[in-house]
Amino acid sequence: MRVDTIYENATVWTGTGVTSALAVLHGRVVALGDDARSLSARSRVDLAGGFVVPGFHDAHNHMAWFGMGLDDVPLSDCRSVEEVYDAVAARAATLPAGSWVVGSGYDQNKLVGGHPDRHGLDRAAPGMLVRLKHTSGHMTVVNSAVLDRLDLANVPVGGDVVHADGSPTGLLREQAQLLLRPLTYPTPVERVVRGLERASERYLAEGITSVQEAGIGGGLVGETPIELAAYQQARDTGVLRVRSTVMVAASVLHDLPDDAGFGLDLGLRTGLGDEWLRVGPMKLFADGSLVGRTCAMHDPFDGEPGNRGYFQVPEDELARTIRRAHEAGWQIATHAIGDRAITVVLDAYEAALAASPRTDHRHRIEHCAVLQPPELTRLASLGIIPSPQGRFVNELGDGMRAALGDSRMPWCYRLRSLLDAGCVLPASSDRPVVNGAPLLALADMVHRRTASGAPFAPEEALTPEQALRAYTYGSAYATFAERDLGTLEPGKLADFAVLSGSPLDESALDDVSVQGTAVGGELRYQA
Repeated sequence: MRVDTIYENATVWTGTGVTSALAVLHGRVVALGDDARSLSARSRVDLAGGFVVPGFHDAHNHMAWFGMGLDDVPLSDCRSVEEVYDAVAARAATLPAGSWVVGSGYDQNKLVGGHPDRHGLDRAAPGMLVRLKHTSGHMTVVNSAVLDRLDLANVPVGGDVVHADGSPTGLLREQAQLLLRPLTYPTPVERVVRGLERASERYLAEGITSVQEAGIGGGLVGETPIELAAYQQARDTGVLRVRSTVMVAASVLHDLPDDAGFGLDLGLRTGLGDEWLRVGPMKLFADGSLVGRTCAMHDPFDGEPGNRGYFQVPEDELARTIRRAHEAGWQIATHAIGDRAITVVLDAYEAALAASPRTDHRHRIEHCAVLQPPELTRLASLGIIPSPQGRFVNELGDGMRAALGDSRMPWCYRLRSLLDAGCVLPASSDRPVVNGAPLLALADMVHRRTASGAPFAPEEALTPEQALRAYTYGSAYATFAERDLGTLEPGKLADFAVLSGSPLDESALDDVSVQGTAVGGELRYQA
């Protein structure tokens, strides 16, 4: 047999063992080790001793949001609210009067002065329309010129407009952000496509070969009702350079004719597509943010005795949507961060499965952040896939610690406990909420320290191999893709990253870098 390419002179971690070479034909692995080297090939690539791993697979990211947000005023490095205002003023000075000034990435937990407010933004950018997105995506601050254009008398259920001294501060939380829709939605398809292109370039440089987009078409994270068309256009024009599974916002599902169930027009549901672009789960929001203190908790946030957060939709509606989507054959991915939200979501999954048993449903809880011991046991027994984010421990850990207090810290963003309970554990970033580079996340999954250096439930740390398996096989499994992705075995897609060293060596983990990335056996990135 004559193959297309043989990659050799490497340490190849296949996900099940270690070998030294791999052969590729028509985009798939056909042989490994000595079997690969013995074949005839159109080309041979010397990887110069690099360490090869299956391509990283981000199980929960916001690709279009990240790519488009590269044009926003960057606020993640600001350390005071005055620095935020200065950054807004600097951008406003470059724009015509009346323009939008859009910033993203601020975290009030890291800012002296807390949240920006409309008065500060009015001073920083007079005559402009200002919108600043919180790093979590669950809050937005706007200036007075934008507030004046919003219908504040009709705040959607599941959100609120924060007031101080009887007037709005400019902070819109959770579903209240939908008040901005008449001014900002829909995003032009061409802009979404360009965002996907820019994101793809970054992802390949980080060893990412496949992703799951956590919500398109509607809701808080959708960009346009025809968002799948943007992905198709990006694929057709060759700028969608990583394999993508898209989660469909629950708000765009509806009853179908002839008792065909609950779904999209033409009866579309989970599983449609091919190895490059697929329809994945229905995405549903139960609650909000931990660092923003809006997620639904059994007990109040630390230091706020009256605040237990809230649900984004009524609990009975949440259960009804889960039941209908389950009966219609959808995989379901429900955002639930607070322990109260996780309880309610597990109740809904349990009831749906009891009423309509389904094997291998692979329903998910996105983030699954504050998970009490009894609910951990129940989650595993129901076969629910948790989808936590290892990088949150570093970038958001100090804010999460402040919100929970020491007594609830052991329940937060659990990893080892999930594996010990028998769950299949995927890995993801929720980018752009935090830096989405997988190598950073692998280190955080192993080290479990916050940005300030404080330990964060260190008993939940993984071994390097467990973390790597989560970011490869676990994420592929979470979207029914493990037959093609997640390990490097004959018959599977030849998607892999070439690293400068072994990510299995804990002492060297912080120093490993990406040297190359292949998708379908073709090197799409080289350092």
